[in-house]
Amino acid sequence: MKTISHHAAIDLGAESGRVILGTLADGKITIEEIHRFPNRTREKDGGLRWDLRHLEREILVGLKKMGNREIPLDSVSCDTWGVDIVYLPKDESAAQDPFCYRDGRNEKIFPQVVRKIGKEKIFSQTGLQFMPFNTLYQLAADVESGRAEVGQSSVFLPVADYLNYFLGGRPASEVSLASTTQFYDPKNRKWAEELVEEVGISAALLPEIVPSGTVLGKISKKTAQATGLPDSCQVVASCSHDTGASVAAVPAEGKGWAYLSSGTWSLLGVESDKPWMTPACVEEGLTHEVGLGHTIRLLKNIAGLWLVQECRRDFATQGREMDYDKITKLASEATPLVTLLDPFLSSWNPPGEMGRRITEYAKETGQSIPGTEGAFIRCCLESLALAYRECLESIEKVTGERIKTLHIVGGGSQNKLLNQMAADATGRVVVAGPIEGTAIGNLLIQAYGLGRLKSHQEIRQVVRASFPIETFQPQSNPLWEEAWKRFQKLRTLKGN
Repeated sequence: MKTISHHAAIDLGAESGRVILGTLADGKITIEEIHRFPNRTREKDGGLRWDLRHLEREILVGLKKMGNREIPLDSVSCDTWGVDIVYLPKDESAAQDPFCYRDGRNEKIFPQVVRKIGKEKIFSQTGLQFMPFNTLYQLAADVESGRAEVGQSSVFLPVADYLNYFLGGRPASEVSLASTTQFYDPKNRKWAEELVEEVGISAALLPEIVPSGTVLGKISKKTAQATGLPDSCQVVASCSHDTGASVAAVPAEGKGWAYLSSGTWSLLGVESDKPWMTPACVEEGLTHEVGLGHTIRLLKNIAGLWLVQECRRDFATQGREMDYDKITKLASEATPLVTLLDPFLSSWNPPGEMGRRITEYAKETGQSIPGTEGAFIRCCLESLALAYRECLESIEKVTGERIKTLHIVGGGSQNKLLNQMAADATGRVVVAGPIEGTAIGNLLIQAYGLGRLKSHQEIRQVVRASFPIETFQPQSNPLWEEAWKRFQKLRTLKGN
């Protein structure tokens, strides 16, 4: 058997995309960023949409850089955020740009769908957290607006699955991404077709569901010609959902741990062998997503570093451009635990004017208005740390199992200030790293799909052998307990 293998991860986030080369040899993996490019949304055809042609072009540019180096690539796979979908036209013309989950149409249709179908029925079939941008409500919005693509398409695919298809794989939805739609049934491991039909969409548009690590076929002749990659290169559905990929790469052992995939979104949860679709789960606002081996990720979605990203963008529009190191330093120098936010509110989801929205929130809740850039960033970070505590306690309440360690993976694991805040706020040991958790998980699941690795345990063993981690011990500070009480009061406001 081949002892060295080469894999390409196309890892797309809300702000940027990367094409990353992974080389697996002797029980270790090395990674190299080959190409980075901005991702963007734009107002087009009546809504906020992703620029699909831009993504396709940049992916091919990145893969061509590998082709130019004559890298004998064994496989390639894409991962993205969840919920957004691309319709494939029946006439095989180019797919239109998909709506972005931050488009305002979802907030309008969401309560109508929940009233019509019923919260209990939706949750009993899907186990998914109720969020206005879940694919179920996007489909309802497509029907309500008379979106022409609904009747002109043969199938729809989540974004990462579409990009795997674009490269040459067959049109299928990998299960981790399928599980973000709110019409996947994790108990019976199939689409909850009735829910789709209740919002006016034919079940015939639903794609095949495949397990993580499925080989979808070789890259197309068109892709091979455009990139110079060997035509033997396979397209693999790794974990198409970025969180699924990053959790697969958590370097944990044993029991008593939770993960936090820290990036634009904070996704905090535990890995379980079974669904927890109970009334307590509904009450705590937990969700079920699927991971490698159909493990269940019992978790909560939190606004995440989106709050910081949007503050930074807001500062820049006002002529105060700063990098993340600078704003984090300013936050570390600001007075601790003055103003707190509720990161669970959907009102933070739209882009733009984050400073104004935080100011208004502080006024409405009788708190001090942040007076400096550092104070704005600090209130975001501290609020996230307190939200992590709430999530951990919610999960413990549902499962009855004590969580001692929080593993933070992804880009947000580089933020040492937030890591220490998370340890202090939760009273748990925080283990940070690897930074490129999503890409690493993507790459290693490809290797698993091709038979280079034999188990999930072996994947995690490779991660532990290949990347450094950093540990943060909780520091006792009575200010955090006082802030926790204030945070809990905030969570009772605004209909939470």
